[in-house]
Amino acid sequence: MTPGRTGIAFRPPDDGTVREIHRRLARRFGPLDPPRRWDPVEELVYTVLSQNTSDVNSHRAFAALRERFPTWEALARARPSQVAAAIRPGGLSNIKAPRILSILRTIRERNGSIDLDWMHDASDREVSDYLLSLPGVGPKTAACVLAFSLGRPALPVDTHVHRVAGRLGFLPRGTSAAAAHSIMEELVPPRLRVTMHVGMIRLGRQICRPGRPLCEVCPLQDLCPTAPKFLRTPRGSVATKQTGSASS
Repeated sequence: MTPGRTGIAFRPPDDGTVREIHRRLARRFGPLDPPRRWDPVEELVYTVLSQNTSDVNSHRAFAALRERFPTWEALARARPSQVAAAIRPGGLSNIKAPRILSILRTIRERNGSIDLDWMHDASDREVSDYLLSLPGVGPKTAACVLAFSLGRPALPVDTHVHRVAGRLGFLPRGTSAAAAHSIMEELVPPRLRVTMHVGMIRLGRQICRPGRPLCEVCPLQDLCPTAPKFLRTPRGSVATKQTGSASS
C-alpha cells in the first residue's frame, strides 16, 4: 500500500481479486493462448514492427521483410531505405528500419552471428539484461521475447494492458508503461502472467477502449474502481481524465 498523489493510500487488487479477474477474462474470451512461438530474433524484430500499429499491419510488414531479406545476415547488410521500403505496411518505417538494423548489428558484433538460441538455457534475468542493453529495446520488447519466444512468466505491458491495468487499479495514477512491468509482475502470479496479458489485451481492444469504455458489458464491472465514473458518463460523451494513462 503506497500513498497516491492525492494523499489517499493506493490499494492494488489483492491476490484473490487478481485471480478472479483472470478467471473472468478466460470465461469471457475463451482460452488465453499466447499469439505465437517464434525464435528470439524473430520475436524481437516482430515486436519492433508491432509498435504503434495493428496486428494485421505488423504481420504484413514482417512477412514482407522476411520475403525481401530471407536471412538475418542479409537484412543486417541492408540499407535503412531498403528496409523501410519493405516494412512500409507497418507504419513508421523510417523509424523502425534503423532501429531493427541497429539491434541486429549489435547482436552480430557481440555474438559473432545473429543468433539468440543461447537464451533458451539462460535465466530470465540474463535474458532480460541482455535484451535491455540492445539499442532501442525497452521492458515491453524484452517481456515479449521472454513470454512468447521462451515461454517464461513475463507480462508485457503494451498500450492496451497499461490502460486496462490502470483502470482496474493495478497501477498508481501516472505510472509509466516502463514502471508498470515490475508492478504487474509483482501483483500477478507467475503462472498467470502470459495469459493475463492476453486477456487484458482482448478486454482493451473489445471493451475497455480509450475514451469511453463499454463498462455496461464488461465482465469486470463490479471489480473495477473506475467503472462507476464511466457508467455515470453517457455513451458518446468524453469522460474525465482516466486512471492510468495509456502509452506504449
